[in-house]
Amino acid sequence: MAAASSSSASPKTTTERRGIPGAQFVEDVETYLSQTGLDVNSALSFLQERLQQYKLVEMKLLAQQRDLQAKIPDIEKCLDVVATLQAKKGTGEAQIADFEVSESIYSRARIEDNDSVCLWLGANVMLEYSCVEATSLLKKNLENANASLEVLIADLQFLRDQVTITQVTIARVYNWDVHQRRIRQAATTAAAKDS
Repeated sequence: MAAASSSSASPKTTTERRGIPGAQFVEDVETYLSQTGLDVNSALSFLQERLQQYKLVEMKLLAQQRDLQAKIPDIEKCLDVVATLQAKKGTGEAQIADFEVSESIYSRARIEDNDSVCLWLGANVMLEYSCVEATSLLKKNLENANASLEVLIADLQFLRDQVTITQVTIARVYNWDVHQRRIRQAATTAAAKDS
C-alpha cells in the first residue's frame, strides 16, 4: 500500500511552468522503467530528446532575456530625456541635442519649448504624446519590462533545474544499465565455469 501511494505521488512532483514540462527525478530506475514501459535504450532516447528540448527552450529564453536587458536601458534613457525636456520647459532657452538618425549617423537639433514628444513604438510606428502622457507610458513600459524580466529569470531557473534533473536521471539510468550488464556477465561467467 505504501509503495502504491509513493508511486502515485511521484508524478505529482513533476510540475509545469509556463509550458515547460517538469522533469521527474528517478530514485528507482527499475520501477521507473516498469512504470513507463520502456526499455533502457528507449528511456535514454526519451530523456536525451527531452534534454534537447530543454536546451532549445533555454536558448529562446536567453534570447528574450538579452532583448529585455537591452530594452530596459533604452526605456530609462527615454524617461530621462522626457524629464529633461519637462525640466527645461518654460525657461525660454532652446536646448541643443545630438540625436541618432541611423547607426553611427547623428544630427544636431535645436529644441524649443515643446509640450509634446514623439515616441518610437516600433514596427515603423511613431506617435506624438504630451510629456505627461509620454512619462506615464514609459513608466508603465518600464514596469512591464522589469516584471517580464523577473518572470523570465524565474523560468530560466526552473528550466536549469529541469536540465539538471534530466541529466542526473540519464546518468542514473545509464549506470543502472551498466550495473545490470555486469551482473548478467558475472552470472554468465560463473555458469560457464560451472559447466
